[in-house]
Amino acid sequence: MSGFVGVLVSDPWLQSQFTQVELRSLKSKFVSTRTQSGRVTVGDLPPIFAKLRAFTEMFNEDGIKAMLGEAGFNMEEELDFESFLKAYINLQSRATKKTGGKKLKSSVSFLKASTTTFHHNINESEKASYVSHINSYLAEDLFLKKYLPLDATTNDLFDLVKDGVLLCKLINVAVPGTIDERAINTKGTLNPWERNENHTLCLNSAKAIGCTVVNIGTQDLVEARPHLVLGLISQIIKIQLLADLNLKKTPQLVELVDDSKEVEELLGLGPEKVLLKWMNFHLKKAGYSKQVTNFSSDVKDGEAYAYLLNALAPEHSSPASLDTKDPTERASMYKNLSCRNGLSTDTSKMSFAEMMTDDAQTSREERCFRLWINSLGTATYVNNVFEDIRNGWVLLEVLDKVSPGSVNWKLASKPPIKMPFRKVENCNQVIQIGKDLCFSLVNVAGNDIVQGNKKLILAYLWQLMRFTMLQLLKNLRSHSSHSQGKEITDADILKWANNKVKKAVERLKRRAFKDKNLSNGIFFLELLSAVEPRVVNWSVVTKGETDEDKKLNATYIISVARKLGCSIFLLPEDIIEVNQKMILTLTASIMYWSLQQQGYSESSAAEDSDVPDASPPPPSVDGEKEEVLVGEVSNLTVDDAVSDATESTHVEEKDPCMK
Repeated sequence: MSGFVGVLVSDPWLQSQFTQVELRSLKSKFVSTRTQSGRVTVGDLPPIFAKLRAFTEMFNEDGIKAMLGEAGFNMEEELDFESFLKAYINLQSRATKKTGGKKLKSSVSFLKASTTTFHHNINESEKASYVSHINSYLAEDLFLKKYLPLDATTNDLFDLVKDGVLLCKLINVAVPGTIDERAINTKGTLNPWERNENHTLCLNSAKAIGCTVVNIGTQDLVEARPHLVLGLISQIIKIQLLADLNLKKTPQLVELVDDSKEVEELLGLGPEKVLLKWMNFHLKKAGYSKQVTNFSSDVKDGEAYAYLLNALAPEHSSPASLDTKDPTERASMYKNLSCRNGLSTDTSKMSFAEMMTDDAQTSREERCFRLWINSLGTATYVNNVFEDIRNGWVLLEVLDKVSPGSVNWKLASKPPIKMPFRKVENCNQVIQIGKDLCFSLVNVAGNDIVQGNKKLILAYLWQLMRFTMLQLLKNLRSHSSHSQGKEITDADILKWANNKVKKAVERLKRRAFKDKNLSNGIFFLELLSAVEPRVVNWSVVTKGETDEDKKLNATYIISVARKLGCSIFLLPEDIIEVNQKMILTLTASIMYWSLQQQGYSESSAAEDSDVPDASPPPPSVDGEKEEVLVGEVSNLTVDDAVSDATESTHVEEKDPCMK
């Protein structure tokens, strides 16, 4: 949920010893330990450092503890982050000496050397193709056209990236409407704060369209580090080019399969696999004997593309072209492929494909949870929630991320899984962990996930996402108040939001997450303005009286929240329709950002009244207690999905962890 701000330390020399990737990794270890224990001491370092690649192959915990002792460290001494970094460098130096001067893997110098070497080995043809794409698609942009066309032989691309506008615009080309351009800072000369806002907006929006940005921060974009910039641009362009490779947007793809079962499988395939299936479909018809399994080694000689050209654009091909052996000559013919897909327009099949797609609400929730899972940096990338999690492995990866140590990996089976009962075992563990985390899972078994029960899957994922939000808030509040955090509830989040807005604007009523008046967006704009007064440009805000005005406000809210540093995955429709679950994620994300700033400024005491405690909230203006008003959000659990199958409606049964 946090923003992408570079990790800074006060000592310039200390800062210079690490890359941003290293600093973020070490900061994560430090904060995690501090969150769990309340503080970090020298005695905590051996188990932390023993897991780092810089030490793991040479030293165990005892060896690291011995070196700390040799260096004169007091095991009870409490460390701040800079002392933590100095201990790391000290230990690394001693470890290098003990290994006879041999460089340790992933040492600072090794990483820097690697990074520098990589900088000098940027693929110029790849860069040129991205520059050409940008020049083509953004040539008419009112702000950028004065900077275009870019020259691929210079650093034009990297220079233009530094203010953040280009990448934001490119994201909107890939997925139109993702960023409200009113939220982009576009004046002639931007100050560091405004540049950082643009980059934060860019990175949070990139996550929201499916990019993996785990190891990229705003400072990396400010410095325009070539390999990171090109990597991000590559992902954005790829998402744009593959956007229509699904049955909803291209129902003709149903021609690739023969029956309903295969259609279901097609629905679960990622865009690249759909593209491979489409390519092999045409190659088989063209008489190509090989099976293409990837877009690298299998196609590098150009032979497959020559056959594909012959199938899709025979007027630009000839039998002689299939016999061409020169890969360069083959490559020169590819431009003739144009945008043809070679599929029929059989309306009966197309209508069948449309029937197989989900309703709008289900699709929106699937999209939200899919993007959230991928943002966690799990090893497995999810293309379709309903298909990709049915073997249980992805859910175990997510659970291990949000609740470290909860998964017994010895009992888990890694894909590919051929035996059905192994999938059930994985999913049974998923359900059991959910119960241990106090999820409401009455009459739910692992086989329900294996069978792809969409209602139950969405309900489980909602509880998992909500648990993650509440734990983040609990841990952050615990640190800011220097005490063990009490559980945070939906009611606490609502109370915090109402108190924030009430302080800023007395005229606004207290709201509940089910309040339909939230649809105009004014409450959330007031909340954003309350936590950061300069972030909302009120001159572009509408009154929210018409559907069109509500849409404008909702789009602006999402972009402003991302610009602030909130990692959110809802859509404007979720605000307009007052989708309680998505409204809660938005509010919780703003709350998390606000509490973070209190921690960074070390002034939490001054705003302590804004941090909710465990006491019951006061009655609202409508006479209802806020915990009752948000009850509909708290109880949006699996039980709602299985209510038809069980007569159990007691609260005691719905929440086994309730005391």
